[in-house]
Amino acid sequence: MSITLTEAAARHVTRYLSKRGKGVGVRLGVKTTGCSGLAYKLEYVDELSPEDVVFEEHGVKVLVDPKSLAYIDGTELDFVREGLNEGFRFNNPNERDRCGCGESFRV
Repeated sequence: MSITLTEAAARHVTRYLSKRGKGVGVRLGVKTTGCSGLAYKLEYVDELSPEDVVFEEHGVKVLVDPKSLAYIDGTELDFVREGLNEGFRFNNPNERDRCGCGESFRV
């Protein structure tokens, strides 16, 4: 099981944590929502939880709860800039379908 980050994503997370002045990494998970059923959730983390599964890439920790891991195993987290927009992109090999608005997915 693995979650990976591109160098661009790791740089962005490292910069943001530095600006915040605290934090141990990011938590990646899924929640039930949207027209396709699941949506990604990503948040900065200040403390590890005992149930967290921890992955580390390019010096950045990615924490995942065990329930979400089944849906996002193998996902690569990227940070992209497209024109004036920027944000995280989830390259998840388990995705079978994505809703038209791009807010949710199905495995």
